[in-house]
Amino acid sequence: MKKQFAINGMTCNHCVANVEKAINELAGIDKVKINLKKNQGVVKFDEAQVSADQIAAAVTEAGYETEVI
Repeated sequence: MKKQFAINGMTCNHCVANVEKAINELAGIDKVKINLKKNQGVVKFDEAQVSADQIAAAVTEAGYETEVI
């Protein structure tokens, strides 16, 4: 499964790294690609292990507003 997320609040590559780290700590994540300029991220994951809502919650816990788009 691949989902796209809108991520607000990122201002630099350090923010991108924080978001990537938060997502990659979840089980079932295959690939994370964050685009700072577009304030978006695409996550490929195993939906049997993790949901889009859980991914969004991890990004929110890292300090950034997000929603599935």
